[in-house]
Amino acid sequence: MSQSLKSFVHTLLNTLLAASLLGWMGINPVLASEIAKAPTILLASAETGRFLALPSLASPDSLISKALQDIRSSRLDDALKEVNRAIALRPDFKLAHLIRGDLLMARARPLAGLGAVAKAPNNSLDDLRDEARVRLMRYIDQPGPEALPRQILQLAPKQKFALLADTSRARLYLFENVDGEPRLKADFYMTIGKNGTDKRKEGDKRTPMGVYRIVQQLPRAGLADLYGDGAFPLDYPNEWDQVQKRGGHGIWLHGVPSNTYSRPPRSSDGCVVVANPDLKELSRWITVGSTPVIITDRTDWVTREEWQQSRDELLSQLHAWASDWESRNPDQFMRHYNDAITAGGNSAWALSKRRNILNKNWIRLSLSDFSLFLYPGGEMAYTEFTQNYSSDTLSSLSRKRIYWRMEEGKWRIALENSQAAPTSGNLAQR
Repeated sequence: MSQSLKSFVHTLLNTLLAASLLGWMGINPVLASEIAKAPTILLASAETGRFLALPSLASPDSLISKALQDIRSSRLDDALKEVNRAIALRPDFKLAHLIRGDLLMARARPLAGLGAVAKAPNNSLDDLRDEARVRLMRYIDQPGPEALPRQILQLAPKQKFALLADTSRARLYLFENVDGEPRLKADFYMTIGKNGTDKRKEGDKRTPMGVYRIVQQLPRAGLADLYGDGAFPLDYPNEWDQVQKRGGHGIWLHGVPSNTYSRPPRSSDGCVVVANPDLKELSRWITVGSTPVIITDRTDWVTREEWQQSRDELLSQLHAWASDWESRNPDQFMRHYNDAITAGGNSAWALSKRRNILNKNWIRLSLSDFSLFLYPGGEMAYTEFTQNYSSDTLSSLSRKRIYWRMEEGKWRIALENSQAAPTSGNLAQR
């Protein structure tokens, strides 16, 4: 059989099997077929070399996903063994119990749908079907081995690890910083707000979207059981959220109650929630104050070439901004800012900045320790870096944060803030 024919057969089998299983989960047949035909879908049983790292090869999460794959391949006895192992590890795993009931009934009649139980509450079954769907999709909707997340374009040296919350896949990805590039280390099933994403106000039970930092670690002692084995508060609302007048507070990454394991993808009050064993694992890699958490609707997995192009475009714009500042050409410099900041060059900030530039005989800038991230949708970016500024009247060292928006095909600054960095004593203001 030719390689092209093998590829066609592989794709056909993948489409039929994935559509069949998703249909059993209660997903609309048309939608199931479209999901199955998506180019990122892989036939998990034939692509085991492309599996992502697992927190534990015998975790309840991996066992139930293996059982779903066995069901897809009509290996129902093997599926029942995996489910029983998952229940033995976590007796409170509701989804595992539901699948076990289906498998036992399948000995008398064909599987018609997930949770085909008389008088069962529809809303509870819908929640469990959603959970089954996203847990399975973690195994059959995989990025290629060389794919990189476009949302993380550069990590500063102090950012040893980064977290990327993919709300549509219900996965929390852990990336290691390897020479500034994000390398996927592990991923975890997660829960977000009951009403989805795009948080706007207090009590809307939505999870915010954007780039955040972990600012604190709260141990289990002193916390309500709701938060499980601990919590990591995020800096929501950040500077950009405040400018956009987004309200609310108390968005945390935390665990689950002691009697909980199985839960729907949308069941929190807005926080990002993972199982307690997963939170303990994540705690090993999180550094308070430096670990970034990017929350997006869907991870944009791209080739290395596409990733490098996105990174280089943003870096090029950043260096052009610094170069135009050094040139002491205020008109050229102001073109890097959007009209909301400059008001056509007539805002108080723009006029003050223009005078400041023209009053200098020389300006030199050195930028280092870059962090580069894209917001959901790719039309906004966040950059953070160390800025060493010197002129004939002033020297300073700061950590600068810039929020960029894509306008007419160019990145323009929408918000800029800085904080003085500790000096080594050789920089003096005068």
